[in-house]
Amino acid sequence: MAIRGPFRGATGYDHHVRRFTREIVSHRVAVQLVDLPGWSRRQLGRGQRDKWFDTLSRPVNAEIMLNFAMPHQAQPAPGKRNINFTMFEATRIPRDWVQHNLKHDRVILPTASSRQAWIDSGYPAERIALCPLGVDAETHRPEVEPMPLTDTQGRPLAEYRTRVLNISELTPRKNLISLLRVWIENTSRSDDAILILKLNCPWRRWMLKFFLDVRLMEHRLGKSRKQAAAILFLINRRFGPDEMPRLYTTATHYWSMSHGEGWDLCMMEAGTCGLHLIATKHSAYTTYLDSSVADMIPSRLVPAKFRWAHGMQKYFRGARWWLPDETAAGDCIARAMAENSTTKGPAARARLAKDYTWSKAATRLLDILSEWPDRS
Repeated sequence: MAIRGPFRGATGYDHHVRRFTREIVSHRVAVQLVDLPGWSRRQLGRGQRDKWFDTLSRPVNAEIMLNFAMPHQAQPAPGKRNINFTMFEATRIPRDWVQHNLKHDRVILPTASSRQAWIDSGYPAERIALCPLGVDAETHRPEVEPMPLTDTQGRPLAEYRTRVLNISELTPRKNLISLLRVWIENTSRSDDAILILKLNCPWRRWMLKFFLDVRLMEHRLGKSRKQAAAILFLINRRFGPDEMPRLYTTATHYWSMSHGEGWDLCMMEAGTCGLHLIATKHSAYTTYLDSSVADMIPSRLVPAKFRWAHGMQKYFRGARWWLPDETAAGDCIARAMAENSTTKGPAARARLAKDYTWSKAATRLLDILSEWPDRS
């Protein structure tokens, strides 16, 4: 088969293209790997790239063209069975995505939430298949040595009893203003806790708008970050694949207030590192988490709106996403700061490491491809 998707960058899409490719090749399938240019603004460094993937560039007389891309980026290949593996984070997909994916034989999605969005937008249900993604529980494990990070005053993070981590692209969908508001409202300077925000931001103007919104939120709240428990921003700081597990084990908890997720690899990796997970109860999270392995924040559907990053709003026009309950989230943070509040971490790791391996994901994908007849 030919696989077309980003694989040289640091995004979640790049990661799962690399993992699926490696697993598929291990099943003795001949693969031509074609990069999707322009996807990743941040490429892996020379020492972080595996040159093996570059050896897969030769044509293999492929019968299947498997795209890992947003629907408008997927290019059907004449004379082949065309498949698009994609996802979405809200309740409806753009109309032109439906029309574009009708040019493909099938669409593969990782979650029931994405499947419902496609169906509700008019895409034929019989041309959709589900294939969950995976997580590397061998690399991401609780025994990994934590990274020796310090706060802005030079205090080692390891000295804080409660260390809450969030890793996000700086976009409105990640709902980071709400996350910060909950932290500020429900913590104080005397709490032995720190919030670690690793943020990747491709545009300086987005970062400026975000911090203007933070200042406006503090003004309306009548309380500033300086009056809350410590916050450490790691903005556009690069960590290699071998460093990311160490970043996870620096923390005790992983927390998301996202409006919607297609999968959230970081939540999965944090879980296999043994962190206590705090997740919003919607979209992809309900595929692999429940209240027995994570604290689940109730949410309600609202129209998807953007205060900035307006170029992305076109994908969400007419869609709804989820608004997490900030009171319930505050209760989760209060429990996180209590002693013995990390009890669900081992249960989350056990489930994710058992049920969501990359080997199982690739086997499921190959089963789907072998079962699908050509479209007449």
